Amino acid sequence: MIVQKIVLGASGDLAKKKTFPALFGLFLHGHIASTTRIVGYARTKMDRPDFLKRISQHIKNTTTLKVKTMLDQFLDQCTYVSGVYDQDSGFQALEKELQRVEKETKTHDRLFYMALPPSVFIPVANGLKKNCYTPKGINRLVVEKPFGMDLESSRALSKALGALYREDEIYRIDHYLGKEMVKNIMILRFTNQIFGSCWDRDHISNVQITFKEKIGTEGRGGYFDEFGIMRDVMQNHLFQILSLIAMESPASLNAEDIRNAKVDVLRQIPPVVESEVLLGQYGKSEDGSLPSYLDDETVPKGSKTATFAAAAFHIHNPRWEGVPFVLKCGKALDQQKVEIRIQFKDMGSNLFQKDVAARNELVIRVQPEEAVYLKMTQKLPGLGMETVMSELDLSYASRFTNLSVPDAYENLILDAIMGEQSNFVRSDELDEAWRIFTPVLHKIDRGQVPVEVYPYGSRGPKQLAEFVARFGFERHLQAYSWPETSQAAVASASASASADSKL
Repeated sequence: MIVQKIVLGASGDLAKKKTFPALFGLFLHGHIASTTRIVGYARTKMDRPDFLKRISQHIKNTTTLKVKTMLDQFLDQCTYVSGVYDQDSGFQALEKELQRVEKETKTHDRLFYMALPPSVFIPVANGLKKNCYTPKGINRLVVEKPFGMDLESSRALSKALGALYREDEIYRIDHYLGKEMVKNIMILRFTNQIFGSCWDRDHISNVQITFKEKIGTEGRGGYFDEFGIMRDVMQNHLFQILSLIAMESPASLNAEDIRNAKVDVLRQIPPVVESEVLLGQYGKSEDGSLPSYLDDETVPKGSKTATFAAAAFHIHNPRWEGVPFVLKCGKALDQQKVEIRIQFKDMGSNLFQKDVAARNELVIRVQPEEAVYLKMTQKLPGLGMETVMSELDLSYASRFTNLSVPDAYENLILDAIMGEQSNFVRSDELDEAWRIFTPVLHKIDRGQVPVEVYPYGSRGPKQLAEFVARFGFERHLQAYSWPETSQAAVASASASASADSKL
């Protein structure tokens, strides 16, 4: 296990809100030893007490004496070095601090976590390799997205990093690969005969992968406007989910076998075409109380950047030929959720009318309220033969009442510490994803793909229902909504589990 963790960009938002809380979570649960040293590095000049105050302010649930004590112990293991990203002097000061702590820990393995903007990836990687790369132990470099803006820039970044570090030393982090329900996809697919036997074009009509945020950019539009929703969410997060849903069974659980299977399926997807893309930008809410994207003062005047995107992808292989994968993502929508919706085909000869017997759907709720549920038609209790849409429901909050779902960053940082690369993005996988997106992204950048305005708080552009219907998705006429787990249901399930344990 790697002992020294070095967080580059330690004073930034990502480090404060995600990296350090995840490191503390691992420490709290015994995955980081008391001998570990965590060294922060950033341009901000501050002393160690200010640094410790800054990194602890986003660590939650510290009210119990045990957690407070553990937090004090964790902070005792953290130090800070300030320095610039483009000069050797700062990295030489960092190396001096690393040598100091390594005398205490008697180990030389180093994990460098770059919680940094992409503009400084290469200068920092160069500075680390020249001044802080240890020949005495293991070196690992964790790189946050975005990995370029298109195929060309991604290849340039990969080439520059590849000239400094071996591929097995580079960990490209996409935090969606650390989410509990995304990690569960392989278990569902490859351990359950009920799903494995129908996971193909003969049974599945279409697959929908949806990312919704209720909030807009809220003053953070300047950064977002450089990328747009398709680069920010679809090309990475949602495409990682697609590859896990669509890939063939890997030869083994070895990291390279899993990543080989993901790359193989991506190679069978042609570039997305403009006619199968729907873009939108949120305007004011219908009542005028919520602002438009262009009302954000950090957004350039008259920006045409999309805050909503839907696109269809096609996989040309025997398993998926003819099954569209529709990816949708957007800000300022009506709900906050990420889910995978696999819609099965209609029954061949149906005794009941089509508007009575709905299609089956397997839904994997990634967040919030993690769950897996299977929608089906059943008889409504009573004297007649009326039908009702219901579900077989595995809601984590009610089923696993004594377990907590770990944070995605905790999962991935632990994987990087242990040298497990299956949940990190390999360079050829990244290359294939950019190949699929780059032609249409360039058209979007040139303003050749129309962007429709939709109201803040709506489902998205008004053309969305027609768009998903083009690719086979059917919305059932009966009203249906999945009953999200209530606190009362969780309490009831917990009491029931307690009673069962006494039988």
